[in-house]
Amino acid sequence: MLVPGAGRTHTAAMVRLLLLSLSAFGLAACGDKTFSPGTASPASATQEPASSAEAEEAEEQKNISQELLDKLKATTDEAEATMLEEEIWEAWLISGSATVDTLMKRGLEYQESEDLEAARDAFDKAIAIKPDYAEAWNRRAVLFFNDGKYDEAIADLESAITYEPRHFGAWIGLAMIFESVDRPDAALKAYDKALEFHPMAQAAVQGKRRLDRVVNGRAL
Repeated sequence: MLVPGAGRTHTAAMVRLLLLSLSAFGLAACGDKTFSPGTASPASATQEPASSAEAEEAEEQKNISQELLDKLKATTDEAEATMLEEEIWEAWLISGSATVDTLMKRGLEYQESEDLEAARDAFDKAIAIKPDYAEAWNRRAVLFFNDGKYDEAIADLESAITYEPRHFGAWIGLAMIFESVDRPDAALKAYDKALEFHPMAQAAVQGKRRLDRVVNGRAL
């Protein structure tokens, strides 16, 4: 595992603060391994079969989030982009399973009260019940990162991206961590992916501007 030197301590601290400020969205992670999103584990044997009503709700919510993501990519208005982003995060927090939604709500409440063990337990259970639910993986990744478990965090982000490839929050989180451990090429690639789906995401715009100078020797 990479250990930040004195020159990287401030950056790592800045990233941690940004992750905490975005924990309502969930983010984050890095490990000293190849950047290859899409290595999610097969569905758990404990997966809870969804009722027909829940399955319909999950499909409806997925359609809503995809429509919102289409609009987010197309808009050139900052106010509209902000509104759409908020609506997307809200849509991502609805899993289509009442049990999982309750676990996610509890996990977020535990996280806010800094009971991280209970938060981890809630997210673990949500993933076990609905392993294809991207936001549960994304939320748990934040806990892993803040606990210094970078390999586990990046694996969870890879799973989140597998199940929701347009998860701009996960891409930004990956980019921020790669940047903090001096992996500018991987960070720039992740920022580019985030901007592909959310062209007005300021964290990604600013990150790309910084790294384009480092990687390509030019400013945006």
